[in-house]
Amino acid sequence: MYSVTKRISMVKQPYGGYLNKKQFDITTIDDGKTLNEAENIHASLIGLAVDYLTRFMMGTSVEEAFKISLQGALRLDLFLNKASGKKGLALGNAKKLLKGIKGLDNESVSNACKLVGYDVCFRAGVIGYKPVEEIKPDSDTIENIVIMVKRSLAFWKEYGPITKDGFTFEGGYTDIVSSGDGDYLTENTLWDFKVSKEEPKSKYTLQLLMYYIMGCHSIHPEFQKIEKLGIFNPRKNKVYIAKISSINPDVIERVSQDIIGYK
Repeated sequence: MYSVTKRISMVKQPYGGYLNKKQFDITTIDDGKTLNEAENIHASLIGLAVDYLTRFMMGTSVEEAFKISLQGALRLDLFLNKASGKKGLALGNAKKLLKGIKGLDNESVSNACKLVGYDVCFRAGVIGYKPVEEIKPDSDTIENIVIMVKRSLAFWKEYGPITKDGFTFEGGYTDIVSSGDGDYLTENTLWDFKVSKEEPKSKYTLQLLMYYIMGCHSIHPEFQKIEKLGIFNPRKNKVYIAKISSINPDVIERVSQDIIGYK
């Protein structure tokens, strides 16, 4: 029983990947902004902060936007309590950080970066946790995050509205793939956000394809209307879109059976 990302790490893909990045049409958006060269916190934290702050700025409650972080803090507390018998303080600290997220001011962004440090406890396990007190984004990093959130908000004005976000795939999991959560759906596109410095890798395009296939098997009827797979990268300010009709049905069948485990 693996997560989508863990399952992908176990798979040897054909050259170029099951879903080759050449199948994506690319649009570059120019907002006249250039990101600072250096950032002083891990790229994964930046990606999560951009994602959750975008959701929050679009009207999702702060508790809902950062729910994985809160669940991670709770898991950390349960682990510490079991290991040492002491009452954990992580959830209390997480809630304090949550209260300090009001918008895109420096303090809010800094609190968001710390708060997403708890995500790893939920997504990968407590073993990967590093004290969130050590996460101290500098002004260049905060500025980059704000630019990327604003790019994301502008992107949604153009490509939205969102019909579903932060969804799981109940009904679509298998004995092999038992967890994984998607980013966003619009009327006819499944979207994934990536804050990478590189062009989409085959592991990311496969992730998107797996989400689509699992979505079609899930309880969510919205997936039956999905015609395109999209990636938005607010770091590069690029949009990548592939039509599902352009994907070889044999590829979909192989991914369905060999990787996800549908019979």
